[in-house]
Amino acid sequence: MSSRIFDLTGRRALVTGSSQGIGFALPQGLAAAGAKVVLNGRDPAKLAAAAAKIAGVETLCFDATDHKATRAAVDGFEAKAPIDILVNNAGMQHRAPLEEFPEDAFQRLLQTNIASVFNVGQACARHMIARGRGKIINIASVQTALARPGIAPYTATKGAVGNLTKGMATDWARHGLQCNAIAPGYFDTPLNAALVSDTAFSEWLAKRTPAGRWGRVEELQGACIFLASDASSFVNGHVLYVDGGITASL
Repeated sequence: MSSRIFDLTGRRALVTGSSQGIGFALPQGLAAAGAKVVLNGRDPAKLAAAAAKIAGVETLCFDATDHKATRAAVDGFEAKAPIDILVNNAGMQHRAPLEEFPEDAFQRLLQTNIASVFNVGQACARHMIARGRGKIINIASVQTALARPGIAPYTATKGAVGNLTKGMATDWARHGLQCNAIAPGYFDTPLNAALVSDTAFSEWLAKRTPAGRWGRVEELQGACIFLASDASSFVNGHVLYVDGGITASL
């Protein structure tokens, strides 16, 4: 099989929440595969700083939790150039015992982790459907399948991302779109900084994960390239776990 099946030359990818962590690593992988990359975030300064580190990228600053602003930004960009690939990466975490979990934090999780996927997915899909092709990749989590203490609302949001992905595929596959999700395990990112710095947790994770370590963000790039490329032309509604085997082992 030719490596051209993974070639993204001539395609444009929008990655939300791409100022740091996984959202910053994935555009680098897509660019290396030939894609033109559009970085997104709601903080112009952080977005500009991220863009300065990747040659040739574009930026599109909007708040993915704001439906109207998202639609306006995507429609405005599409008037100039098509978005062929969408990576819905914007997300947040908040840790607290469920019985004490702040209501405002719960609402922020819903908006950031679920509403943003709906908002940007719908805005981009309208144009993809008209063209009869498109790739949507949602970033789920190992918590799409598993739970652990202190993050029940986050677990609920990531479970919803998995099911929304299946719903997108069910509605949009007939229009030529492939809608899938990547579910990262435990990766060394700013979102997990509190856990990475916790020696006891890191030791537990090494024992719990068959691979015996934290993941590196660049190890998610291959999965993203696969789901963004022609190699996944008949893959739809799938949640791809990239987790060092943690969901496969008791």
